[in-house]
Amino acid sequence: MSLEWFDRVSGELQDHLESICDKYDQVGHMSIDRGAKHPRIEFFVDTREDDGRDYFCTLFYDPNNEEFYVESFDFEFEQTSRTLLSDIEDIVDAVHESFHEYMNEDDDDIEEFYVTEDDDGEEYLLSDDDEFEEYYASEDDTGNDIMEEIDVEWTTPEVTAYEHEDEVTVTYQFGIVEETGDGVLRRVNRVRTIDEELIEDETNFIFSKEEASTIITMIASNMDYLSELNFDQLD
Repeated sequence: MSLEWFDRVSGELQDHLESICDKYDQVGHMSIDRGAKHPRIEFFVDTREDDGRDYFCTLFYDPNNEEFYVESFDFEFEQTSRTLLSDIEDIVDAVHESFHEYMNEDDDDIEEFYVTEDDDGEEYLLSDDDEFEEYYASEDDTGNDIMEEIDVEWTTPEVTAYEHEDEVTVTYQFGIVEETGDGVLRRVNRVRTIDEELIEDETNFIFSKEEASTIITMIASNMDYLSELNFDQLD
């Protein structure tokens, strides 16, 4: 088992990507996890959303076979498949293609995305359609979630993901934003206290059709890292 090839690629990859793509040079970043069972290199752009990072590609390394691969989800067979990348040219091409798929633009039109700064001087990725971004990211003057102002057609009922006796229930519901056609995943966490008071916590996640396959792939490829819920800890 050797990490020599992994270390060589990790050291050269950023320079290769920056040299072939000006846009990646401006906004693309990578992080290295060498301690995992299958070490990986993750590629992302900085944003204002959630944790400030939007991942668009994960490159895995099999130390036993000394080879890189990327994972994708096959919708027809409903399983994860691997694509082996034999040399650094194949690796660069795979990451470069994933980057432009994430940006959802042809190479000639990619310039409509740019880097800007917030009031604290932090850089983040922004599109020219800034009003569209703000519509989903901000809150109204009363502090209510902007979701209250979006018309959503719920295409499924609430589906129970898990429950623990009569104390904790988590449900999910899928819908479509009528104005834009984006998807909405609604999560409701209901907790009943010892005083029989019902507390509800609702979270809504909005995503485009182009993002859906990436989200599914990332979840499928990281399922092994998740732990089963221990209901005893809730008591």
